[in-house]
Parts: sequence; C-alpha cells; structure tokens
Amino acid sequence: MRFLLGYGSCGIAAGAEGVYSAVEKLFEGSSHVLEKVGCNGLCFAEPLMQFISDSGESVYYGRLNAESAKSVVGALLKGETPEQNRLTAEEMSFLTGQTRIALRNCGLINPESLASYEAAGGYTALRNALKGTPAQVIEQVNISGLRGRGGAGFPTWRKWQAAADAPGDEKYIVCNADEGDPGAFMDRSVLEGDPHSVLEGMMLAGYAIGACEGLLYVRAEYPLAVRRLHIAIEQLREAGLIGKNILGSGFSFDFKMMKGAGAFVCGEETALLASLGGNRGMPVTKPPFPAQKGYRQKPTNINNVETFANVPWIIGNGGEKFAALGTPDSKGTKVFALAGRVKRGGLVEVPMGLTLRDIVFKICGGIIDDKPIKGVQIGGPSGGCLPKRLLDTPIDYKSIGATGAIMGSGGLVVMDTSTCMVDMARFFMDFTSKESCGKCVPCRIGTTRMKEILDKIVSGEGEPEDIERLRTLGEGIKSGALCGLGNSAPNPVLTTLRCFPEEYEAHINEKRCPALKCRALVKYRIASEKCRGCTLCAKNCPSGAISGEVKKSHIIDSGKCIACGECFSRCKFGAIEIFSGEVESK
Repeated sequence: MRFLLGYGSCGIAAGAEGVYSAVEKLFEGSSHVLEKVGCNGLCFAEPLMQFISDSGESVYYGRLNAESAKSVVGALLKGETPEQNRLTAEEMSFLTGQTRIALRNCGLINPESLASYEAAGGYTALRNALKGTPAQVIEQVNISGLRGRGGAGFPTWRKWQAAADAPGDEKYIVCNADEGDPGAFMDRSVLEGDPHSVLEGMMLAGYAIGACEGLLYVRAEYPLAVRRLHIAIEQLREAGLIGKNILGSGFSFDFKMMKGAGAFVCGEETALLASLGGNRGMPVTKPPFPAQKGYRQKPTNINNVETFANVPWIIGNGGEKFAALGTPDSKGTKVFALAGRVKRGGLVEVPMGLTLRDIVFKICGGIIDDKPIKGVQIGGPSGGCLPKRLLDTPIDYKSIGATGAIMGSGGLVVMDTSTCMVDMARFFMDFTSKESCGKCVPCRIGTTRMKEILDKIVSGEGEPEDIERLRTLGEGIKSGALCGLGNSAPNPVLTTLRCFPEEYEAHINEKRCPALKCRALVKYRIASEKCRGCTLCAKNCPSGAISGEVKKSHIIDSGKCIACGECFSRCKFGAIEIFSGEVESK
C-alpha cells in the first residue's frame, strides 16, 4: 500500500508537516510506504493524503490534522476504509473532470526522487529522442500544435526552429519561472511536484536547437521549488544524465539557476534576459528576437514552465495525440489556478475549448455560499474581467482574445456579487503601476494616472469625465507601451468599463458602491430591534465609534466610524447593517 501526503507549499501551509510527524511512527516496521509528494491540485482539501491499495484502488482523505490523520491511517493499515475525512464523489469530480498532461505526475511521484520520476516514464522521451535527429523533435512539437503557455500563445515549434536556424555554436535554453501574477500558482506547483518534467523538457528543447546549457529563472519567493530543482539537477548529474556526451549521444547539456528578485516585469522575455545578464530587468524593443540575439547575445529559446512540462509527454506519445485535444486553433490542454470565491479552489488542467462555466461550476463546484457569480478575472493583472454573460466563452486563444481579455499564463480569479469591479480594477492597476519598470512614458506615467483616477472614484470624488479619461489613457498605453506587459496593463480597467459600466456610474453619479466594498461610500448602523447589547461590537471597534450600555441597544457615531467592518464581522445577531446610497445589506 502507498500513502501519498501532499507536501507542496499549499499542503505545508495547511499543516502537512504536523500530519507527517503524527503518522510516520505508524509505519515503523511496516512494508507500507508513506511518501511526500507535490500538490495534486486539490488545494481546497489540504492537508491531503491519497491512499493507493495493492490492487490499485485510490481513496483521498482531506482536511486532515494530526489526530484525524492518525485515526484514518491507523484504520487503513488494518485493512479498513474509513469514511472519516474521505473526499466525496462530488469533491472528486474536481479531479476526474480534468485531462492532465503538464500535471500528469503532480501528487503521484516523489519530486525529490529521480527513480520515482523514471518509474513514471521519465527521461524515456529524452533517451529515444537522442537516437533520432533534432529536426524530428521540432517536427513532433510542430505536429502537436503546442503554443507557449506563458501568455502570448506563440507557436512553440517556430521559436525552436528560429533558434535552431540561427548561426553559431553557442546557444541557450531559458525557462521562465518568474510567475508573478496575483492569484497564479501553476508554475510553482509544477516545479514543486514534478521538477524533472521541466528539466527533461528543457533538455529536449536544447537538443532540438543545438543548445548546451539551460538556465532556470525562478522567483526567490518559491524556496521549495528552488530546493527541489537543485535536488533534481544534482540527481541528474550523479546519474550521468547531464554534462558532456550524455548517454554517448554526443549531446552535452547542463543547468544553471538564477533566483529572480520578484520584479513582475521580468516575466517579459527581454527583461528576463537583462536580469540574467546581471542588469536591471527592463524590456528592449524587438527585433532582434532572443532566437537571434538573447542570453550573452547568443541565440536563445525562452519558454515557461508549463510549456516545457508538456514537451516530454508530446515526444513520448507523439504530437498527434496532443493535437487531438483542444480546438483547431488551440490544441492540447491548459492549466488554470482557480482562486477567489469558488468552492473548490486549486489547480485545474482541461482541454482547450472547455468553457469558463464548465470549469467554475462543473469542476470547481460553483460559488461559495451559492451566491450569484459576477465574473472572472482571467490572465492576471494583464488579462481582463469577463462578466457572467460571457461564461460560455470557450477557453482558447482566439475566443478569449475576442472578448478583449487574454489567456495569460492561467490565473483565474472568480468573483461573486460581493466584489466591487471598480475596486478590483483599481487593485490590478495599483499592482501594474508599481511593477512598471519605468522605461517608457506610456506605462510609467499612464498606469499611475489611471490608478489615481480609480482612487478618486472609489473614494467618492469621481466625476463623469473620468470614464473617458480612463478609456483614453488605457488605449494610449496599449498602443504606446514598449513591451507586452505594458500593452496589456490597462486590460482590467478597459474590460470592466465595457462589461460593468453601471458600477462606475453608481460610484461617480450616485456616490455609492453597489457591492458595499468601498469604504468611503459605505456606512454602518445598528438595528435597535436586533441589538442585544452584548458589547462585542463596541469592544472591537478600533475607532471607538460605538457606544451603549450592556443589554441595551448600541449606536454608531458616523463621524468616528472608519467603515472597517469589524463590527459587522463580530455581531452574532445580524444587528449591523451596511448601506451605500439606497442600497442596504443586513
């Protein structure tokens, strides 16, 4: 029997270390195995353990703690199958509704074991590819229709072919693991759960273009991913799978890793190359493209983590099998990180062409507390917000692009009616304005001006002309910014202006926030008939705005109230009412 404990960042944060310490002694003297694995995507149920019987039956137990884990594991070791903490069939639809290629090994193998990866078929694709030609590798990637999963969706084989055709003997492969989108954790989970798949993908790319070195640019905020990559690289070195003349093929390849300092702009490939070279991460105009002049001014191919993770599967199974999934324009699968107001958040990998509605409601179980959905933010801060009327949009590059949003790298934040779309747009614009490298005026100045206008609107000081100012600035930045990140920075604002104009109008013309989120536009009061005088609200009010005697109705001094919401969250009797204009919520 195998017991697989999720030991990615999400599992550890939820208490997996305590679970492991509590149950490891139960395995002493046993032939059964307790393994630490990466996240299998079921982040909503962490700490999570998968039990696999000798017959291959698989059962999942989630939301464990030290005591429940000991109880469950103890019963399993006795041959029982307890119901305690077992995930329901409905919860398991999160996993069974997926098609996993990039995530194929996550949660199933020990990410710190080369033998575990090889037992799952790892490095078979590389061994077979080295018996053929580099052109055959590129041809299979071409047949697969794989497009870059970092956001732009450029055909992968074309990048590879351009680098292969570039003159020179010194070429490089770069893995862009600088994942900085708020709400995105796809790359981190792959690196933590299956680092060898990324390394094998990079080696296949290196063989295809004639590169001898692979560079991994990883966010320093991902310490577990960095550690597991280091372990994986050293294991390859000890096994003779990297270095000179690998497997007697004449192909030589090695790895280096650089930790990024958290600059969002370094997700743009030319800024990333500048940072790799020891310079400030700032984009440059193209051409020349990295395939002609990249790292150390040599031909360089850059792809992101998910793209490389797909490559061994494609080479091992054939490009046709990958191309059979998805749509004619967008083939294969795509990984999404589901966050926000969704019941079952985590990692989802689905064939291209599935709709947003299918992901949110069929796989992820819908909205928390069954509230109405308002929309989804797709593609991170450079993406766009799509309203519920567009939930049947197929997830492919063409369809998502037609809405004014972009696929991005795969962040998907779900929002219900409690989300203020103006404030949400302000949040993303605040992020992009702070992360701007400052090199070009449209991005450096334009995003700051847009953020200032949004600040005015959510504080109740907006004016009708602000809407047109935002549109003009947004379009100017899109057309005038130097790099793709600047070009897409206004997307959250422009898409919310188009899809949720009524919320902007309410903030500006009526000085109210329909979602009751913007502090300057909401007020609190106490319903005297519901107040029991428990004094909890008064004791926890940071501004001393609430007064009243014990067991008697209290009142809120609107002049002192800072609209923090602490009283609303503390009241056990539903006596605190929030209102903005004529809109009220109890």
